[in-house]
Amino acid sequence: MRRLLAGFLIIASFAACFTGKPPATEKSASAQQSTEQTFTNPIGNGADPWVIKDKGYYYTCYSSSAGKGKSGISVTKSEYLTKPGAGKNVWTSPDTGWNQRNVWAPELHRIGKKWYIYYAAAKSGPPYINQRAGVLESVSEDPQGSYVDKGVIKTGTDDKDYVKTIWAIDMTVAKINKKWYATWSGWERNNTTDKTSQHIYIARLLNPWTMDSERVKISSPEQSWETGGPLDLNEGPEFLQRKGKTFIIYSARESWTKEYRLGQLKLKDGSDPLKPESWGKKGPVFEGTDQVFGVGHASFTTSPDDKEWWIFYHTKKSTDHGWDRSVCLQPFTWNNEGEPVFGRPLPAGTPIKKPSGERP
Repeated sequence: MRRLLAGFLIIASFAACFTGKPPATEKSASAQQSTEQTFTNPIGNGADPWVIKDKGYYYTCYSSSAGKGKSGISVTKSEYLTKPGAGKNVWTSPDTGWNQRNVWAPELHRIGKKWYIYYAAAKSGPPYINQRAGVLESVSEDPQGSYVDKGVIKTGTDDKDYVKTIWAIDMTVAKINKKWYATWSGWERNNTTDKTSQHIYIARLLNPWTMDSERVKISSPEQSWETGGPLDLNEGPEFLQRKGKTFIIYSARESWTKEYRLGQLKLKDGSDPLKPESWGKKGPVFEGTDQVFGVGHASFTTSPDDKEWWIFYHTKKSTDHGWDRSVCLQPFTWNNEGEPVFGRPLPAGTPIKKPSGERP
């Protein structure tokens, strides 16, 4: 749960500045080559970073200010995974309606020939009791082009609710066995306080904006590593798929604390995604250290040549409660059982080899 606008603010410049030209010695040439082949985290400021690769470009999607108290959604485009491009606003929240405030955690997905942006928003708040999930559809095949609002998505039934559905944030989608599914973080029922526990739900999609099944709860904050804070949460679910296996990597604990971390749900081979028993849980699979705090809400992609896998995540800038966060990248691997191995988050400033196939 976020108490602030979850925007991903791109750093204006990634270029290093030098005060003079070093002598052309073997040592300085080697150091320059090393710098050209590495990068350091963080690569930006903000939260809930989303990245998707399509036709040789990386696109990120983030909530942004549209002026006059309104929220917007922007999309960047770049050949570089480590250097997101300039953001282009593709949608601005309306003056009235269910989605005029608190635009959180947008995600960009290609479905067929169109692009869709899933996001959370509300008619008002704080308190954040009105968050619901919605989706935008692109007018063309250009992810940085115009979008039309397809409305709120029904994530449960509540006839007394102002949009007849149940609190939901952090929606994402993926195809499993030729069918599309959505997963998100939600409440069991609507409430008058935002101090309410969150769970992970899944449902099958009829089309990108309509559910084709009832929601099914597949995870609650029940294990010891998911509990113990002021408000136990499961949120930020993201699909991760490789070689026929499907995972949901999600965030546990409270986003404003240093204990924020990632857990994993694994779909059992040949199982129905709509049955809770089809998902096995383990965790934490990625968590903070004494130098890195509040690791959470990640997305995943591959290097330009598809030889490496990368995790795109956010961290807290200090141990203080709050939402002052940075976005980071680092590679991960897979074990013999076909499960992701994320390792440990690297401290800010640690040189990391650039993604395989990324040109200078």
